[in-house]
Amino acid sequence: MHMQDDFPLLLSTLYDHAVWVHPDQEVVSVEADRSQTRWKYGQLDRRIRLLASAFDTLGIGTGEAVGTFAWNNHRHHELYWATANTGRVCHTLNIRLFADQIVYIVNHARDKAIFVDPDLVPVLAPLLDRFETVETIVVMGEKASDAIPGSIAYEDLLSDQVQHGDWPMLDERSPMMFCYTSGTTGNPKGVAYTQRSTYLHTISNLANFAIEPDDNVLPVVPMFHAAAWGYPFMATAKGAKITYPGPDMSPEGLVNLFTQEQVTFSAGVPTVWLGIKQYLDAHPDIDVSSIRAFLCGGSAVPRAMIKAYWEDRGIRVVQGWGMTETNPIASMAYLKPHMEEWELEDQLDRLETAGIPTPGLQVKIVDEVGDQLPHDGEAFGELLIRGPWIAAEYFKDDRTPQSFEDGWLRTGDVCKITPEGYVRITDRAKDVIKSGGEWISSLDVENALMAHPAVAEATVVGLKHAKWQERPAAFVVAATGAKVTEEELLEHLSERVAKWWLPDEIVFIDEIPKTGTGKFDKKVVRDRYGDLLMKG
Repeated sequence: MHMQDDFPLLLSTLYDHAVWVHPDQEVVSVEADRSQTRWKYGQLDRRIRLLASAFDTLGIGTGEAVGTFAWNNHRHHELYWATANTGRVCHTLNIRLFADQIVYIVNHARDKAIFVDPDLVPVLAPLLDRFETVETIVVMGEKASDAIPGSIAYEDLLSDQVQHGDWPMLDERSPMMFCYTSGTTGNPKGVAYTQRSTYLHTISNLANFAIEPDDNVLPVVPMFHAAAWGYPFMATAKGAKITYPGPDMSPEGLVNLFTQEQVTFSAGVPTVWLGIKQYLDAHPDIDVSSIRAFLCGGSAVPRAMIKAYWEDRGIRVVQGWGMTETNPIASMAYLKPHMEEWELEDQLDRLETAGIPTPGLQVKIVDEVGDQLPHDGEAFGELLIRGPWIAAEYFKDDRTPQSFEDGWLRTGDVCKITPEGYVRITDRAKDVIKSGGEWISSLDVENALMAHPAVAEATVVGLKHAKWQERPAAFVVAATGAKVTEEELLEHLSERVAKWWLPDEIVFIDEIPKTGTGKFDKKVVRDRYGDLLMKG
């Protein structure tokens, strides 16, 4: 019997369909110098095929990693597709990682080349001599960089090539992207997105929340952060217009693009939308009525913000939830048809949750010993999730068993699940601080503080913050007889952790509250100092 299901799930199939059916659809891109370029799918196809041939010229084989150190722009888009379509692995490097972490992930993924935006060269150049496998640096523009001897200009690289022909028939389980999470202590953990997982993520999420060819999608979420939540793939698959904002992520820059390009859908973390809301409130004449909805995720979305956008502008804020390990979108908060008639406050009760798991995924909550709890909206436990685009392991990492068991991913999020299917996140199992949608490891900051000779004990907790949802505050017990100032400790920390990890406040106390087992009792600290960062 001939089976019909042996054709692999490849992104190149979705890509070729888009270029064939929508060759004149636009991609707008803001470049490093703030200029704008406009391309059609058909024009970018030619460039993507030149780039694909360039990988051969550079000696990058199938299955080998290509690093990207770039903003959301058309060249980054070309790299996404040229790697996926030819079986190379796109390794998006989070430009916000600390230098040591960037070096670690480049070496761990064994990147053969790195493509870097011109304005990010100063961040990358000092690290080059620590990379073990990188053979080529390509500067994403018209000219190479004096700061990187031997670098190649992206446009020169393309001009020497012949267009790639038919895309290869790949194994659907082969990796097409490496995304590293900065989620916990120690080095970032890598997740390999496969052809199959990203294909299924794309199709299921388009079915769950439709994007149409008449949409204009602007991903604010960085392409170096969990594949911009998959929107470059989803928007292309549907033949939608795409607007890439480049390095200007200011509310003014984004709102200008919304109005100028008539953006209909966007995606980003809550801090972005809070900033845009403040900007729009201060400029009441600006018309953003083209926007029908935006996806908001990365940290809890304030109920008041969802309400204000809907009441003031008719824009639906769709809360999404996911992790790097979930490829990344795993749930979305939407209303069921019968809820459309409800009072707004009842609707907000649903819209402020992490939403309903995307079709194709299974979830459960378990208690400390792993027993399953009821989905009654009352019981809460750790959320476990599984499905065809959920990672099964970390890439070459012995920490896999801590997060994956019996085919389930342990999310580290503590949740309730309502009988209607809405997941409501109540807390995090680990005391990781989430600031503006990015993780900060409290333990890493504590360890760095306690490395200072004048510090006896230190604990770091996330406290409520008006702009960033949460910011770290440090509580320090000085060593007996030692004198140390907040300035000295911040200077000490700034050499050891990323700048945006630095605590907003360092409070000196006599003793840190402890649990029965002698651990720092962060819950007590958080309760005692909960409003410390909300003053002013």
